[in-house]
Amino acid sequence: MSNRANDIARLIEQKAAAKPDFPALTFVHVEPDGSLSDERRNFAELWDRGARLALWLQQQGVAPGDSVVLMLKNRPQFVEAMVAAALTGSIFVPLDTRSMGEKLAYMINHVAATAIIAEAAALPALDTVAEQLGSRPPVLVVDTASAPRNFPAADYAADLPGDAVGLVPVIPDPTSPMYLMFTSGTTGNPKAVVRTHAQYMRGMKGLRALGVDDGDTLYTGLPLCHTNAHSTLAAGLAMELPVVFSRQFTKSRLWDVCRAYRCTVFTLLGGMIPEVFAVPPKSDDRDNPVRLVIASGMPAKLWEAYETRFGVTITEVYGSTENGGTLINRMGDGPRGSMGKPPPTLVAAILDDDDQVCAPMVPGHLCFRKVDGGSEAVTYYRNEKASAEKVTGGWFRSGDIAYADTEGWFYFLHRAGGGIRRNGDFVNATLVETVLAQHPAVRDVFVYGVETAANVAGERTLVAAVVLDTDDALDGIRQWAADHLQRSEIPEIWQLLPAIPKTVSEKPVERDCIALLHAAGLVEPVAAEVPA
Repeated sequence: MSNRANDIARLIEQKAAAKPDFPALTFVHVEPDGSLSDERRNFAELWDRGARLALWLQQQGVAPGDSVVLMLKNRPQFVEAMVAAALTGSIFVPLDTRSMGEKLAYMINHVAATAIIAEAAALPALDTVAEQLGSRPPVLVVDTASAPRNFPAADYAADLPGDAVGLVPVIPDPTSPMYLMFTSGTTGNPKAVVRTHAQYMRGMKGLRALGVDDGDTLYTGLPLCHTNAHSTLAAGLAMELPVVFSRQFTKSRLWDVCRAYRCTVFTLLGGMIPEVFAVPPKSDDRDNPVRLVIASGMPAKLWEAYETRFGVTITEVYGSTENGGTLINRMGDGPRGSMGKPPPTLVAAILDDDDQVCAPMVPGHLCFRKVDGGSEAVTYYRNEKASAEKVTGGWFRSGDIAYADTEGWFYFLHRAGGGIRRNGDFVNATLVETVLAQHPAVRDVFVYGVETAANVAGERTLVAAVVLDTDDALDGIRQWAADHLQRSEIPEIWQLLPAIPKTVSEKPVERDCIALLHAAGLVEPVAAEVPA
């Protein structure tokens, strides 16, 4: 095999040869009794298991360029699947394990999945959409002896080959797709961002610019179906730093995990930030090994309180799934509440609707380009129109509204077009409306976001304005939402209206709905923090 580390498989191969016993990854799970259990992988184990999984994929007919869907929480099998995908030249596609219904069917069909690696919790949703799929690929189940009813299936522990003899390793072109990461999809169907092997390998040590250093132990509770978690994973693998994952985010046990595994750096974003702070203070809050928290969306009013209460330093970072632009406020170099400034290789600007640079303190569109005047192309899988629209006039269009102060520090305001962000992800309001409208008691529905005092900057509370046959049907609607939507898509506020305010073209008028919400006392008005 090649010794070139141009892809993650070859990197793990090299690490396994040089430091086979290095404790690369630890995956922690909080058991029902509150105890912590874990699964661990050193470099040698990652290489061995990844190669055996690659052979299994080839035995199922997976070929270079094919897509392999991963419906896994943070487990070692996820990283083994990344190695296996590189060895087979296939493309791994992480999906949220909570995905269901039409959205799940769309994503699997969109990437034409040739295999699915899933955990037990995802099997009911897969079985439900089986008839909507163009084909039914084999499902490899990682954590149970049970199997899906409507797919050919295998067991990860029992059915993987005992060795990798017979594997025909592929050396992928560095410019070929390594993985597809679906965006949240604020409107229409979610888009899949293409990330190449070269892009991934080039950015593996990106956390060093945020304050991560030799000797650190990294922790994240973010899922590996989110690009943020991959930044942590990549840095650990490339810099030979131990990485600790929680199987899923736990606000109440975060500090216990960090203490137990001696973690020195962790990442937080969006709604996680106030959730962690809202846990009742304890006398030992500062008694922890963490020195650095890398945050995305740290509110200015919580910044100093976090550092004081937990004895940590904050680095704020702005980025996107497309990786078209970055802002860094490294360990508080800039004002609290600022997203930061671009790295030396990038130019960031606030542009108006005519692509003219806005004056300081004037809100506009946050855009990026390289210092040489170019901009790296963004590719959405099988969506040329969206790809072309993301980079125009030499600028990467983030889709966010922001402003810059007189010193060049950038501040986030909101998503352009009113996209609803919750816990760091954007909610597809159209999808939620579609699901709610299918309930027989719903005569009309409009889903939107409203700013409340409890929201992190840039995030909004999800509201469903509904017109019902009878008001007593609301309990049934709530249960319908719980049964058919992901948790992040379930409205927090239900607004019962006799009619939804609309324009003459039948477009709902969001500002009128918000005014009615305020008038009913369901939400207190919040003054927008927009500069004068």
